[in-house]
Amino acid sequence: MAAISLAGLTKSFGDVTAVDHINLDILPGEFITLLGPSGSGKTTVLRMIAGFETPSAGTINLDGVDVTMVPANQRDVNTVFQDYALFPHMSVQENVEYGLKVKKVAKAQRRARALEALESVALGEYASRKPSQLSGGQRQRVALARALVNRPKVLLLDEPLGALDLKLRQQMQFELKTLQRNTGITFVFVTHDQEEALVMSDRIVVFNAGRIEQVGTPQDIYEHPLTEFVSEFVGTSNVFSGAQAQSLSGGLDRFSVRPEKIEINSAVTHEITAQGKLKDIEYLGPLIRYVVDVDGQHVIVLSQNDEQNSKDLANHIGHAVTVSWRRDAMQVVT
Repeated sequence: MAAISLAGLTKSFGDVTAVDHINLDILPGEFITLLGPSGSGKTTVLRMIAGFETPSAGTINLDGVDVTMVPANQRDVNTVFQDYALFPHMSVQENVEYGLKVKKVAKAQRRARALEALESVALGEYASRKPSQLSGGQRQRVALARALVNRPKVLLLDEPLGALDLKLRQQMQFELKTLQRNTGITFVFVTHDQEEALVMSDRIVVFNAGRIEQVGTPQDIYEHPLTEFVSEFVGTSNVFSGAQAQSLSGGLDRFSVRPEKIEINSAVTHEITAQGKLKDIEYLGPLIRYVVDVDGQHVIVLSQNDEQNSKDLANHIGHAVTVSWRRDAMQVVT
C-alpha cells in the first residue's frame, strides 16, 4: 500500500489552475523529491498533502485512508519549512517539546522524546540553548527534531535548505538523507534545485505548469529525459530538432545529448559527427565548457580539465572544430 496516494488532484485559485489532475503514489520509507521551477505546482501539492490547502478536485490517501477533507492537525504528517519557525524565547528543548505539550503528553515523557529527537540530529548537547545561539544549519536541525518528535509516518519538507550557504546546504543534504534512512520515515521534499534533487532522492517527480512531466530515479531522469523541459531543467542538454536533427541522426525529428557525452576534436571516431566553429571556452575548475556553433545552434560540450588541451583549443576560438558523440548518447524527447 502506498504511504501517500494522490488521484486526480487539482487546485485552482480563481481562474488559475496551480495543480492540474495529478496522479502519484509515494511508497513507504521513500525519499521522494518534487522538483520544478517557481509556480510549477510542487509546493501547492505539498500543502494539500499537509492539509494547509483544500483540493478543488481529486483525493489524498494516507496509508489507504482518505484524508482529503481531514484537518491538518489530524493528519499523521509533519512539515518542515525553510524559515524554521522556531520560538525565539524558548530553549531548543522547549521548541522540540512544544507539539507534545499541546497534545498534553506527560512532562517526563515529552522531555525524554525531545532529547531522543535532538540526539537523532546530533544536537543533544544544545538542548538548553536559545535558537539565536545556533547557526543556520543547527536551527534547521532543531526544526527537523521538532517534526520527528511526533514520530510521523510522513515528513514534508518545503525547500528547507534554501536559506543555507552552499557548503552547509551540501552538508545538510547528506545529514537529511542519513536521517531518513535511519528513521524509515517517508520524506516528501520540495526543491527547485536540480542538483539537490539528484543527490538526495530515491525518486524525482518533475513538475511543470501544474503537471507532472516525468517520474523516475535520479539516473532515469538525467540519463533518459522524456521531454525537452526535463532535459533542460534537470542539468544542461543540447536539443536538436527539425532538419538538423534528421540530418545528424539519420531520421530522428527531435533528440537531446548531454554536454559531457559530446567530444570536441576527438581522436576517436564516433557515429555522429558535425562540423562547427568554436565560439568560447569557459574554465570551471575540474571541467572545461566549450561553446560550438553548429549551423547556427550553440552546442555545449563539457570535458574534464586537461590544461594542455584547453590551451591548444583556446588558440582555435573562431576556427573550425569537430564535435562528435555515440549514437546511444541521443535521447528522443517530445
